[in-house]
Amino acid sequence: MIKEVIVVEGRDDITAVKRALDCEVIATGGFGFPKGVMERIQTASSKRGIIILTDPDFAGEKIRKKISDSVKGCKHAFLPREKAIKNGDIGVENASPESIRDAISKVRTESTDSRIEFSHFDLINNGLVGVEGSLSKRDEIGKILGIGYGNAKQFLNRLNNYGVTREEYEEALKRYEEEFGKNI
Repeated sequence: MIKEVIVVEGRDDITAVKRALDCEVIATGGFGFPKGVMERIQTASSKRGIIILTDPDFAGEKIRKKISDSVKGCKHAFLPREKAIKNGDIGVENASPESIRDAISKVRTESTDSRIEFSHFDLINNGLVGVEGSLSKRDEIGKILGIGYGNAKQFLNRLNNYGVTREEYEEALKRYEEEFGKNI
């Protein structure tokens, strides 16, 4: 049983998450958030904590940001795009129970304190920005760390705000090199 309440976008997402986990789930009803939903999310956060698991697309990121701007200390789980796609449709509802469990197992808590462990130099120095293949490398490193894909600015923000340690970062780079045979 998952202690936190998992926040998803829609009814089909609830079904998919409940197939994978024994947990309580709240659906935002898309970006519009029907009346009372944000209050339910805030109450769940204060009582049990929440894990945001939105679709790995632009709308999902906007919903994630809207919630985390209103509710401090959120936990975040990210599904890789290729694990959440079926017939060209991207969403949590298309993910297998195993993929959902894997995403939840890599959950990250958003820090409320300002932390600058990583800089743009780290991204440049490790080929995560400004070179051919940096986009796919960020994607893979994000999967390993459980922070999802992001452009360079988002990725750096997530490294600093989701409690990624220098050791975890170095290990993810090493694992990437081992799995993809690309020098760092």
